[in-house]
Amino acid sequence: MRFKIKSRIWIEVDEHVFLGGGRVRLLKAIEETGSLSKAARSLKISYKKAWILIDSVNKSANEPVIVSSVGGKNGGGMLLTPYGKKLISTFDDINHGCWNYLDTQLKKLENL
Repeated sequence: MRFKIKSRIWIEVDEHVFLGGGRVRLLKAIEETGSLSKAARSLKISYKKAWILIDSVNKSANEPVIVSSVGGKNGGGMLLTPYGKKLISTFDDINHGCWNYLDTQLKKLENL
């Protein structure tokens, strides 16, 4: 028998979700595509939901996480700030640390 532990973590600010796996995936998609609408499409979520998630992160953060530019000849866009990139990296580190810890704890069950 092979056991597996699954876990999801999120970080709250004042009892509201600040950062979690879905929000981090959205931030990464924005970084990759340079656009909230393209990022939303790539994750198969509505633009409205994506906007609400990003707005929530930005309002809860110590600094801006994303900056947007108004459309023009080449259209508008959205970029991650250096602070936003640090948030992603830190969340990923916390998440991987959690999984590593859980893997070591799982060995206790496997050894029964």
